[in-house]
Amino acid sequence: MPLVHISLRKGKSDHYRQAIFDGVYQAMRDTFSVPEDDQFMTITEHGPSNFRYGASYLNIARSDDVIFIQISAMNSRTPEQKKALYARTVELLCQNPGMRAEDVFINIVEGVKENWSLGNGIAQYANHKAQNL
Repeated sequence: MPLVHISLRKGKSDHYRQAIFDGVYQAMRDTFSVPEDDQFMTITEHGPSNFRYGASYLNIARSDDVIFIQISAMNSRTPEQKKALYARTVELLCQNPGMRAEDVFINIVEGVKENWSLGNGIAQYANHKAQNL
């Protein structure tokens, strides 16, 4: 059950932002075995004075169109699944909305099952085995 926060510069259309949601969600479905309707995602837009990035860190030529995708998830994925997620996300976002691969920055933050309450004040996954959540 990933929780996704996406940050980008202000000024993109609703269609562009929805395409980002769709691409990230599809990439998680394809590589992280995320179930249908497991969509908990936000996009936050920032003005230029509130959004900073390394334009050439690690020799990657980023532009003002860079987005930061932070995915909080349970620590149940393999390094191979994570690498597949990164590649699939970039593939999909390059197709629609037409992003550059260099502008897709992804970070995964992992936690244990008892750190999640999906509503009703209950730790739904703490007391049973939940695979690939």
